[in-house]
Amino acid sequence: MHAPLARKVAPVVYFIGLTAALAGLLFGLDVGVISGAQQFIQKDFSIQDWTLESIVSALLWGAVFGTVISGYLSSHFGRRKTILISALIFTAGSLLCAFSPSADLLLGARFILGIAVGVASFTAPLYLSEISPQSVRGSMISMYQLMITIGIVIAFLSDTWLASYATFGGMVGGHWRVMLGIIALPSVVMFVGVLFLPESPRWLFLKERKSDALDVFRRMKLEAREIDMEVHEIEESLRVKQNGFRMFASNSNFRRAILLGVGLQMIQQLTGINVVMYYAPQIFKIAGFTTTEEQMWGTVLVGLTNVLATFIAIALVDRLGRKPIMYAGFAVMGSAMIAVGCIFKSDIEHNPGLGYPAIGALLFFIVGFAMSAGPIIWILCSEIYPNSGRDLGVTFSTSTNWVVNAIVGQTFLTLLATIGNGNTFLLYGGLNALFIVFFLLYVPETKGVSLEHIEANLLSGLPLRKMGR
Repeated sequence: MHAPLARKVAPVVYFIGLTAALAGLLFGLDVGVISGAQQFIQKDFSIQDWTLESIVSALLWGAVFGTVISGYLSSHFGRRKTILISALIFTAGSLLCAFSPSADLLLGARFILGIAVGVASFTAPLYLSEISPQSVRGSMISMYQLMITIGIVIAFLSDTWLASYATFGGMVGGHWRVMLGIIALPSVVMFVGVLFLPESPRWLFLKERKSDALDVFRRMKLEAREIDMEVHEIEESLRVKQNGFRMFASNSNFRRAILLGVGLQMIQQLTGINVVMYYAPQIFKIAGFTTTEEQMWGTVLVGLTNVLATFIAIALVDRLGRKPIMYAGFAVMGSAMIAVGCIFKSDIEHNPGLGYPAIGALLFFIVGFAMSAGPIIWILCSEIYPNSGRDLGVTFSTSTNWVVNAIVGQTFLTLLATIGNGNTFLLYGGLNALFIVFFLLYVPETKGVSLEHIEANLLSGLPLRKMGR
């Protein structure tokens, strides 16, 4: 096989990558926007905490369903058309949210919006991985992940402006309908942009449309030698038939990998990250920041920290390895959550100065997550499955992520009300400490190890933690 070529990539390739990565931006916008909108929703509809939790988590349950159907949609209709479908659902769901006359209908609209999130979170990275030239494949996929964090920040900024400054119809602040509905605009932009994108060459090969696939490569301005390399890689990968269900039923070693992937995704969500992302204004309120403006700007600070700290993982993951960074991340996240819990258990109402160290610890937690569990769990889940069962493995792990995400979103306010503010954060701090033990016992170090070698070690029956040897 030829060595990769080092030459300037055509601008059309970056246009394709940026347009497809808009799905990540919409993903981030929809996840982030509810944080600032929920207090106004609760006031408008006069709903209890449990109903508010259900509205927050409805999007996540919808994402579970969207993830499950994505495999069929992307296989039957193609990656490009499936992204177009997700854009239409994004638009419809956003508008339904904005015009919902009751809490029940808003919950249903959020579920519909979640379907779009699930479809996009499955299909857009798949499309990017299949259409990107080898020389920029890593950066294209990383662009999608980065766009998610940027979308969350934009949502937080938009919420802050709408909550504090914007005027609509003679009313100032609290425009949750605009917060939720405005996402329809980037959805339309993505739909129009994707209309100009080519189909995935790999999908075209799957449908025995080789000449169309070659036309896509030429449209991307690839040279003849690069096209030969891409065609060779696709034809080699298609020789490996996906038989995940058969492997799951007959191969205990494959089931071990599935369980590991499920465990890793449960860990990512149980670190407590989405407690912070979904309920940041409430946390800032507990910390003594009582005005809406203070709470919303604090939320923006959380989002910016998340974006910037992500670059730590990008810089270090292939130098230091997966497990050392994860151990550091768990130590940071666990100590930060315990610190927040201890401060919240103290008499913070009569010691307002304690609010600042509490928020400092919270930002410390965000840094720990963004540099470790955020990106590295996804990296590990892309590495541990045998090639012939990778589709099923990724479906299992992605669905688990959304299910546990929804459970976390639907229980946080209840935990605050039942076991208290401080104990809730101490609980998440203790879980992070336990996750270190899980990584010591079960998780392999995969840095610098080929996927083929990891697969051979797994199927030979080696313990999971030794798969990377």
